[in-house]
Amino acid sequence: MPSDTRMREVLDDASPNDISPLFKEVFKEVQRGKLLEDMEFMDGHYLMSNDGTGCFSSSKVHCENCLVKTSSKTGKKTYHHQMLSSAIVHPDQKVVIPLCPEPIIKQDGETKNDCERNAAKRLLANFRKDHPYLKVIVVEDALGANAPHIKDLEKHNCKYIIGAKQDGNKFLFEQVESEKGKVTEFDYEEIISRVGKRKQQLPDIKIIHKFKFINKVPLNESNQDVLVNFIEYWETKPNGKIQHFSWITDIEVTEDNVFKIMKGARARWKIENETFNTLKNQGYKFEHNFGHGKNSLSTVLALLMMLAFLIDQIQQKACSLFKAVLIKLVRKKYLWEKMRGLFYEFEFNSMQNLFEAMLYGFKNKRLEIAYQENSA
Repeated sequence: MPSDTRMREVLDDASPNDISPLFKEVFKEVQRGKLLEDMEFMDGHYLMSNDGTGCFSSSKVHCENCLVKTSSKTGKKTYHHQMLSSAIVHPDQKVVIPLCPEPIIKQDGETKNDCERNAAKRLLANFRKDHPYLKVIVVEDALGANAPHIKDLEKHNCKYIIGAKQDGNKFLFEQVESEKGKVTEFDYEEIISRVGKRKQQLPDIKIIHKFKFINKVPLNESNQDVLVNFIEYWETKPNGKIQHFSWITDIEVTEDNVFKIMKGARARWKIENETFNTLKNQGYKFEHNFGHGKNSLSTVLALLMMLAFLIDQIQQKACSLFKAVLIKLVRKKYLWEKMRGLFYEFEFNSMQNLFEAMLYGFKNKRLEIAYQENSA
C-alpha cells in the first residue's frame, strides 16, 4: 500500500475533471436500480438543491487556485477553497443523492477570484451534459433570484423555485403590491397527529399556513421580459412563532399546488442539513486540511469525500445490512469510528463481511462472525 505522502503526491497531480465522470457512473446505477422513483416530487420532476460551501481555509497554506480574501481592517489575507454542490432531495426523505459539485477556485489564467454565480453557469452546463433528460426543479437561495441566472436555468431546461428577498428584489415586491387585485390570498390549517418515541399518543398540533401568490410579474425593472410567479408565505406554529418566506418560480401557482411548492422550496435546506452538516460534523471531516498540495490536492480530496458520501447515501437508502448497522450504532460518526477500528485489526473479504461483523459481532482474530440464531 502506498504511504499517505505518496497518495497525496499522486492525487495532487490528478485533475478534478477525471473524478467528475465517476459521479455520473454511480448515478446511472441509482437510476438503473430504480432508487429515484420514490424521490420524484412533482409531474415527473426531481428537486435539485444547489448551494455553496467552504472546504478549505488557511491564513498560511495556499496554492495558485486559492481564492483570496483580504481584511479591510488588518490587511491580513485568508486563502480558501469553496464548491457549489447539488443534490437530489425530497421533503419527506432524509437521504439525499449528491451530484458532482463544481469547484469555486481561480480558473486557469485568471487573477480574479471565482464566484458562486460563475460556478453556477458551469454546474448547469455540466449537469445537463451528464443528464440530458433528467427533469429537475432547481431550488436555491435568494442569490439566484437574478435575470441572468434564470435565463441560464431556462436555457438548460431546468424549472426553479428560488428564494426572494425584499432588499434584493425591491422592484418585484413593489409590482406585487401594485397588483393587489390580482393577488390570491388564503389560509390553510394543518392538523398534525404526533406519536412519541415510546408510541404514546401526544396532543395534536395545529399549524396555520398563510399564502399570497400572483403569476406572471416582471422580476426587475431592467428585465421586464423575465416574468416569474411569486409566492409569499407565513407559517404560524401553536406557540405563536411565525416564519416568513418568499419565492419566485416558473411553475404556475394555484391554490391546489401552492402548498406542495412551499414544501419543495423549504427542502432546499436539506443540502445544508443532510449534506454539509453531515460532511462537516458526522465524521467525514470535510473542512479538515488533509493536505493542500501545490496543484489540485485540496479540490480532489473534497470531490472524493463527496463521492464517498454519495455511495454511503445509496447504501443508507438501499442496503438493509448498512441500515441495520446504522440503527445499531445510532450515529454515523460512531459507524465510521467502528469501521476504522476494525480495519486496523482484521482483514476483510468484502464490505458485506465488514458490516456483518459490525452487526453480529465476532469471536476472535479469525473473524468468526457470531451470527444470531434465525437472523435474516
